[in-house]
Amino acid sequence: MRVGFGLGGNIGDKTGNIREALRLIESRGLARLDAVSRIYRTPPWGDLDQGDFANACAIGETALKPYELLAGVKKIEADMGRAPTRRWGPRLIDVDILFLGDLAFDDPELTLPHKEIFRRGFVLAPLAEIAPGLELSGKTVREALAGVDMTGVRPWDDE
Repeated sequence: MRVGFGLGGNIGDKTGNIREALRLIESRGLARLDAVSRIYRTPPWGDLDQGDFANACAIGETALKPYELLAGVKKIEADMGRAPTRRWGPRLIDVDILFLGDLAFDDPELTLPHKEIFRRGFVLAPLAEIAPGLELSGKTVREALAGVDMTGVRPWDDE
């Protein structure tokens, strides 16, 4: 199935942590990635009292079932040293499953497509770079991006 990941973090080597998480997704067999966005510098969302984030998206193929994939990304986060923090707080790495094929469901552990995807410029900007025509819940990524605040969202190397 096609799978999309959103990655981000604002502690330590922000861009290096994203690159390492992408490497682990492939090396651990969670997915074979065929599209990876640039890394974006983005302001914090939700909890504003923290530093900027680095964010990226990746798309690929997986043979894993939803909860196997979820367990795999949570293991990557833990193995990289992510520690529990406050909601929307600082983090070393966050790996979200954005979509998995055309699955659509909502439960306490996993919602697909990701329930906040259409509200987050830090997800939509990198996702639009690699899949602007991707349709999720009846809306393309390009259409969703046009409706969100993009203040402060820019490619990482754009100073």
